[in-house]
Amino acid sequence: MAIVDDKYSVLMSVYYKEKPEYLQQSIESILNQTVPTDDFVLVCDGPLIPELDSVIENYSTLHVVRLKKNGGLGNALNEGMKYCQHELIARMDSDDISRADRCEKELKVFADHPDVDIVSGTIEEFITSPDEVYSRRVLPEANDEIVQFAKKRNPFNHPAVMYRKSAVEAAGGYKDFYLLEDYFLWIRMILKGSQGYNIPEPVLWMRAGSELYGRRGGWKYIESEKKLFSYMLNKGYISKNEYYQAVTSRAVGAMAPNWVREMLYKKVLRK
Repeated sequence: MAIVDDKYSVLMSVYYKEKPEYLQQSIESILNQTVPTDDFVLVCDGPLIPELDSVIENYSTLHVVRLKKNGGLGNALNEGMKYCQHELIARMDSDDISRADRCEKELKVFADHPDVDIVSGTIEEFITSPDEVYSRRVLPEANDEIVQFAKKRNPFNHPAVMYRKSAVEAAGGYKDFYLLEDYFLWIRMILKGSQGYNIPEPVLWMRAGSELYGRRGGWKYIESEKKLFSYMLNKGYISKNEYYQAVTSRAVGAMAPNWVREMLYKKVLRK
């Protein structure tokens, strides 16, 4: 799969709670892509611990943007996007691991489908090692299916996304939206006519575990989901029946004990 003259930026945010060894693995996975980037923007979302700074200092090619205080993922990504030099931006989380050909595959989609604004792909979830994958999040491939899927669940795997900077900015960028900044962005982009595509093959290993599922529970998360689906309803993207079905099913999951929610994600919402 040969790609010529494709340029893209990488956008990553890190904050003080991240583990240095995870950050290093994540950075290395991007620097070792089969089609490498020449523009890696790393946003430090507030002051970091010395161990994280030591990792960052080992990479002279990073464009490091330091924010004075922690403002959350959406704010950090909006700030970092201002420094991205290229139209195509590959998102990367500071604790995940990209497969070596991830960006090459995503660039090929953009080359073959110039009408597409968002590309993601299948992610494989692990706890201790990417050699021990316990689940996959596989999403609809074609745009029509993505639009329908988005009425119930997040249609893209955010840690594996590559998107057009101009389309993200046209939709207003990331907004402050508790744990759903990306989902809210995708909906606004879809409503503006953006098209998406999900690569069926795995493109990234995502670090998961009980903490991940724990964040997806409680009243604050329920209120955030209700707010998101209310937005979809008010925009005419979903019907009242679809709204009630989505809010009810997600509230049940969010109020369940963490071990039940973890089992639900593994057995029902994953493959």
